[in-house]
Amino acid sequence: MEVIKTEIEDLYIIKTKVFKDNRGWFTESYSSEKFRSNGFDIEFIQDNHSLSKEKGVLRGLHFQLEPKAQTKLVRCTRGSIYDVAVDLRKGSLSYKKWFGIELSAENKKQFLIPKGFAHGFLTLSDNAEVQYKVDEYYDPKYDRSIRFDDPEINVDWGIDNPILSKKDRNAPLLNYSDCNFKY
Repeated sequence: MEVIKTEIEDLYIIKTKVFKDNRGWFTESYSSEKFRSNGFDIEFIQDNHSLSKEKGVLRGLHFQLEPKAQTKLVRCTRGSIYDVAVDLRKGSLSYKKWFGIELSAENKKQFLIPKGFAHGFLTLSDNAEVQYKVDEYYDPKYDRSIRFDDPEINVDWGIDNPILSKKDRNAPLLNYSDCNFKY
């Protein structure tokens, strides 16, 4: 397992070793032992799996408030996505900064997003499947969203009119959010 630091503290790209031969390929997509040996003390307790049928679907920016905040390990297992994390930890040097990466079935990269970040993705292909592990159960009482196009954050999604859910279309700007993360 290769751990690649991003320009934002605590945000990592994970690359697993892929073994290929004439039959196809194999990778160990997750190993708690390897995560621990790389300094990550995370107990993932739930796996989530989504399908977005069309290119241009944007899901996000989502997070759960404390005390139900989630660490996420995200990967795209079919098609490709542009995956984005936004630092919402007040007091962090990278507060309101974002980082984006292409995740795809082809590149097999994973994105480790800690508590205190909002997460979203844009599908770059039809029929994109995203799978991610979380270390806290979903709780609708703590579920929050902020606008994907919040001008204070200014994520460059590379699209003018994404396909949005009603929830994401009506999400508030960060200034109007009750986000409670501290660094």
